[in-house]
Amino acid sequence: MTGWDWDAVILGAGAAGLMAAIHAAERGRRVLLLEKGRKPGVKILMSGGTRCNITHDCDARGIVAAFGPNGKFLHSALAALGPRETVAFFEAEGVATKVEETGKVFPVSNRAVDVLDALLRRLRRSGATLATTEPATGVTPLPDGGFRVATPARAVTAERVLVTTGGKSYPGCGTTGDGYGFAAEFGHTIVRTRPALVPLRVGAPWVADLRGITLPDVGLKVTEDGKALSARRGAMLFAHFGLTGPAPLDVSRAVSGHPSPTSLTLEADLLPGEPEQRFDAFLQHESLASGKKQLAVVLADKLPRRVCDQLLTLHGHAPDRRAAGLSKPDRLKLVAGVKRLQLPLAGALGFEKAEVTAGGVSLDEVDSRTMQSKRQPGLYLAGEVLDLDGWIGGYNFQSAWSTGWLAGRNL
Repeated sequence: MTGWDWDAVILGAGAAGLMAAIHAAERGRRVLLLEKGRKPGVKILMSGGTRCNITHDCDARGIVAAFGPNGKFLHSALAALGPRETVAFFEAEGVATKVEETGKVFPVSNRAVDVLDALLRRLRRSGATLATTEPATGVTPLPDGGFRVATPARAVTAERVLVTTGGKSYPGCGTTGDGYGFAAEFGHTIVRTRPALVPLRVGAPWVADLRGITLPDVGLKVTEDGKALSARRGAMLFAHFGLTGPAPLDVSRAVSGHPSPTSLTLEADLLPGEPEQRFDAFLQHESLASGKKQLAVVLADKLPRRVCDQLLTLHGHAPDRRAAGLSKPDRLKLVAGVKRLQLPLAGALGFEKAEVTAGGVSLDEVDSRTMQSKRQPGLYLAGEVLDLDGWIGGYNFQSAWSTGWLAGRNL
């Protein structure tokens, strides 16, 4: 059959779908981009606190590393569109970018809407057709090749179909896992989905008393029976339910994916830049030289005062105790409390608060060189619907831009 209505139909106008539609249409393909929401790219608008962390300032290897063992799947996609090419793409559309200290790349304007507007301008110029409030309700292979795509409004035929419906994170954006059903109908394995980059619930009531306090640099480790399951370093924010911020979010998939999260412990190094021996020597010196000072005041040289008061309480000291007379056992306990603070975990928040989805379409069943399904010729998959989830910091957007661009090259 050659009389298809469209050369390619793309399901989902998020980061991957928009990029794929642009690239395919600019190649001269007749492209229909279906979006079930009223507006395309809603998650782009929400991301990075409405600033949109476009990518990370690193090379392709840095992006691959952020995805762990599954990262190697991204080599071809990053060769097609890496972080530098992504920045160049947006700069060419009038979005000036900046690199922050953390390596995150943002628009200079700090406005995610500028990123989305640039994509939509390019999409209009490409000639692709965008249809909003029109979800795909079914994808059926045709006997002579191609597909029939049904929506509540119509049925169309297409030579190729690309699934970029996202995962299950932020379901309010419309990402409710629809693509997994389409993929499964074509024989794809769906790796169990769970929230990733999601805040952690902590089973220590005192943590809530510190809500609102941010520690800019903390080392976190999720452990089970003393074995580390995940470790990251970065900022951490105390919240009424537990912990959020870059470091907790980065280790969260080890918690959300665990069958018994309450068996896990979160070990926190509150001063990762200071070796344990040096911190011990500091306390020893201060207890002698500044003995009249309150111990909390001495500690407040290193950490926020409310955190210091809480640490002293945890170790059986009155918040107003003086630094003088700190015995060696008490000192070592305090050092351990700062450098290896043990926090019982109660789990993670759900998909409603997750930035990305872990799990998804098994990468073994998708050709990483083209994004085509190995189960169904002519079917392509890109973006968060795949079993790919990386650290916080623009890595997941880069995966979406890159896999979408590569799929668009092959549609």
